[in-house]
Amino acid sequence: MINNAVTVRQIMTTEVVTVSPNETMEVVHRIFNTSEIHHLPVVNQEGVVVGIVSKSDYYSISNAFPLFRPDLREAANERLFKSLLVEDVMTRQVATLSPEDSLTVAAGYFKENIFHAIPIVDRGGKLVGILTTFDLLNYLFNQPAFLST
Repeated sequence: MINNAVTVRQIMTTEVVTVSPNETMEVVHRIFNTSEIHHLPVVNQEGVVVGIVSKSDYYSISNAFPLFRPDLREAANERLFKSLLVEDVMTRQVATLSPEDSLTVAAGYFKENIFHAIPIVDRGGKLVGILTTFDLLNYLFNQPAFLST
């Protein structure tokens, strides 16, 4: 059971890797292939969240040429990643939460939607963290009530 007194701030990740809308998908390709990250908030110059790119979004693009031989597919993907901008691929309507929102609210967002990461923003819309389903599950699995069952 989720304790309503626990806020998003207490379990969110605060060191967030981001991209800007005018970067190429080549940057996203590099990040996803060299890290365990599955979601990249897209922020403008002021640090305000303007979108998000998921690994699923990335895979849908990178698998656009599945009929080619592997060597031709890689070359096609490389050209595509260099030509597409993040803003061409990102999801623009992004659900966000405040650091002060309860985990119950966050769990409700995850339950009612198909996404697995929620950017956490301050009142001005600037990114201050990210909350993933993994963060929430990790919190729940470490609760004494859960551990005793």
